[in-house]
Amino acid sequence: MQRLNDILSLIEGKSYKAYKQLAGRYQFSNFSLSIDHVQGDPYALPSRISLRVEATQHGLPKEFWASRIRQTALEDFLGRAIAGAINTHVMGRRGTGHSGQMRIATSGQQILRRNALLVDGSALEVRLLLALPADGRSARVADARAMFFEELPKVVADGMVYLERDLTEAYRQVEQVEDQDYLRRWLKDVQAVAFVADKSLLPRHSGIDDRPLAAGIPFVSPQSLRRRVSLPNQGEVCGMLIPRGVTLIVGGGFHGKSTLLQALERGVYNHLPGDGRELVVTTPGAVKIRAEDHRVIYRVNISPFIGTLPGNRTTENFSTDNGSGSTSQAANIVEALECGCDCLLIDEDTSATNFMIRDQRMQQLVSAEQEPIIPLLHRVRELYEQEGVSSIIVTGGSGDYLAVADRVIMLDNYLPQDVSARAALLAGDSPPQVSGVPLRADKKRPFEAERFDSKRSDGKQRIDVREPKLLDYGRHRIDLNRVEQLVDRGQTETIGRLLDYSAHHYAGHPDGLIGALRQALQDVEEQGLDILMPWKVGHLALPRLYELAAAANRMRLEG
Repeated sequence: MQRLNDILSLIEGKSYKAYKQLAGRYQFSNFSLSIDHVQGDPYALPSRISLRVEATQHGLPKEFWASRIRQTALEDFLGRAIAGAINTHVMGRRGTGHSGQMRIATSGQQILRRNALLVDGSALEVRLLLALPADGRSARVADARAMFFEELPKVVADGMVYLERDLTEAYRQVEQVEDQDYLRRWLKDVQAVAFVADKSLLPRHSGIDDRPLAAGIPFVSPQSLRRRVSLPNQGEVCGMLIPRGVTLIVGGGFHGKSTLLQALERGVYNHLPGDGRELVVTTPGAVKIRAEDHRVIYRVNISPFIGTLPGNRTTENFSTDNGSGSTSQAANIVEALECGCDCLLIDEDTSATNFMIRDQRMQQLVSAEQEPIIPLLHRVRELYEQEGVSSIIVTGGSGDYLAVADRVIMLDNYLPQDVSARAALLAGDSPPQVSGVPLRADKKRPFEAERFDSKRSDGKQRIDVREPKLLDYGRHRIDLNRVEQLVDRGQTETIGRLLDYSAHHYAGHPDGLIGALRQALQDVEEQGLDILMPWKVGHLALPRLYELAAAANRMRLEG
């Protein structure tokens, strides 16, 4: 501490660049401070620092990180605690540019594996951004001293030191996340794709606010789909089990169909205590499928759903920079299957109508020879019976899917009813199921390393996240705004880093594009997010394979 204070005294009255002398490691009374990178300008990205607290100081029991899932839950809890301490104790902006700001990367309502806070052995390490204060282009040393010697110790005390403190909330988060993970793995044992616990609160505060709606109607499962399960920590819970197969969600407008589907989309992630969706879980291989006008499609075999196009254009190796609703939705399904998806989540409101259905009158008017599109309606049963891929489909405007459904759940004022028996009486004859073209391609798409070059035209690397779902990668801009299960800016950056890592480590992978991406992701899961960066950072978050592949698949044909 004294050495740091002495260096600050030498900087007094000098230019901002004199702060560069601060880089190094310093020991405080109950933590160590490492100033890993010092910004060169008050308007530049803030300096990167890391704080380390040993087990004898933090006071957390080893049982909190006894498994990977518990460790992730604890790291998330502590990261949020530090964010709260920063809000309480750090004055914030003071001076030029970003001066005086301090930040830690945290998640929204989902609990993600991040590298902002790590349990390293039995010690805790947190990585922060700290914007060193400036007055114009001069160092503002008095404020820097306040940040290092007054604010940082308070942040550590509130966010990282738990000796003789109540650990109830920490236990609650660790145990609830462990229960969510157990419940998701239990789905496979009972041949199901989703579970929604009674009393879950599914409605969100708004379209841009993912917090629960306080006035929302709690979920109550229909008797015929109700199932009890005993969790490791909470004990017995009851809720609606959605078995494998084809499930329809129907009901009038504004009665909660899409709200339920959106909860199932996010059910691939664990959630914070109090979110309302803590015990809404979906099989890890569930993928939201939608139409995506104008998306890039690169060498995808969409022939299972789109036959030969006018002009005798084949679709076994289809590429375009401007996909239509139907071609994009077909590509989204084929790409999901390529990654091992076992459940499709589809809302008719975000689907291409001509991809979903083609009614009898239209079939009579437009002959099969004239129509290259094979609607999902005609292959959805085969997807399940031959490929083991279930579907959960929200529909409110067409009854054609009633004839191919295993069960039908109707939402009435956000409350579900099992109307499968009544729907079967109304369904009529099943539409013919088209087969012949395999749904899963035998041929693996190659990993073309040169396509994933992260360098700009001037030879400098560029992997930047301009918006939460907009990735600048080399000479490309990859738009992930319609990849709906991507939930965090840190995931987007990690995706860019994984693409670059794959190109350097797994070019020519025997299992092609998806094999290379899967192996890169496995490396990170086993060795940590830090392997993706040449220097220490704290803003990365782990994505799934499906969202990683979505970025690779949406890279434009030309840079």
